[in-house]
Amino acid sequence: MFVSSIDRLATLFFFHPASRTVRERSRRRIPILMYHSISEGDGKGSDSYYLTRCSPARFAEHMEFLHQNGYRTLSLSAAAYSLQCGEEVLPPAAVITFDDGYRDFLTDAFPILNRYGFTATVFLPTGLIGNASAMSFKGKKCLTWDEARELHRAGVDFGSHTVSHPQLRNLDTAGLTYELRKSKVTLEDELGCCADSFCYPYAFPEQDFSFRKKLTGLLQECGYVRGVSTILGLASSRDDRFLLRRLPVSSRDDSRFLQAKLEGGYDWLHAFQYAAKLMRA
Repeated sequence: MFVSSIDRLATLFFFHPASRTVRERSRRRIPILMYHSISEGDGKGSDSYYLTRCSPARFAEHMEFLHQNGYRTLSLSAAAYSLQCGEEVLPPAAVITFDDGYRDFLTDAFPILNRYGFTATVFLPTGLIGNASAMSFKGKKCLTWDEARELHRAGVDFGSHTVSHPQLRNLDTAGLTYELRKSKVTLEDELGCCADSFCYPYAFPEQDFSFRKKLTGLLQECGYVRGVSTILGLASSRDDRFLLRRLPVSSRDDSRFLQAKLEGGYDWLHAFQYAAKLMRA
């Protein structure tokens, strides 16, 4: 909790105010919000960055903030295309994503998104999505394919989060290819749509340049067009299109902290995280 307090104080009282002096750059940077489960409890992790739950009440507060401040939501494909082409995106705009395919997206998140007409992309670990009944991941129920099809018909985009949500860096080439290719084929067969967005599970090892090159090459080979990662910050035209940056969001983010993240005031933390990864490596 101490680290989380330092994180918040530095963001709100130094880095967010400082980021306002270079706000014009935000026209070529887009916040991609990263949610997981919309449920009570913090989940694991002492730092706000690592929390994977956002309470329904806090999520509703976040969406109300976006609505009240004139935000429009972009599909991931539209945002990635704009970044790749170097187009200016008139703020305020954001992309909303959900990892892991939890069933509480249907029961708790989607009704709130629908209230404001917001779009979202949900990344499914296809081997954990059941047919007749819901399967569980990390103790929480996931969507079924019938529910995913219902959401897709209602305008929700879906992308791959692998088959079994493994640590991809630990797999050989055959295993890695299977996780990428099989999940894409399954999504397209079950939902009847093109599935060309990918979401990397777990913390992305950005300091491993050899793995990074291997992964992006295989993603392209398997037919993916874009992807998101856990690399922290606003997505920009400088990002690898398969590893776009995102902003983690949880129950600990009140509207003030959410605003700082949306406006680039949280990006500073990436440099410290990257340095720590290099030291561990």
